[in-house]
Amino acid sequence: MTVIMDTPRKTSLSSAEVQEMCDRLKNIGYAISSRIRMYGEEFEVISNPYPDGEGISVEAMSKRENRTRVVRLPLPILQTVARAKAAA
Repeated sequence: MTVIMDTPRKTSLSSAEVQEMCDRLKNIGYAISSRIRMYGEEFEVISNPYPDGEGISVEAMSKRENRTRVVRLPLPILQTVARAKAAA
């Protein structure tokens, strides 16, 4: 059996589109003072989402380690936000 997989395509989003995605992420709970569970750990978000290289990140305080970290939001979350925008 032959399996053909699509290679991921880089899409360049305009700064307005990235800002809109960050705003949508804030609306669904990735904003300052929110608590999130990600990567098997609980965090308190201490920044709003912002562009970070090829993704979007937040600064968050780890409950387990009691230190601040930059947490990159997983691609499935970003894809869900993008699909919700397309459906709207």
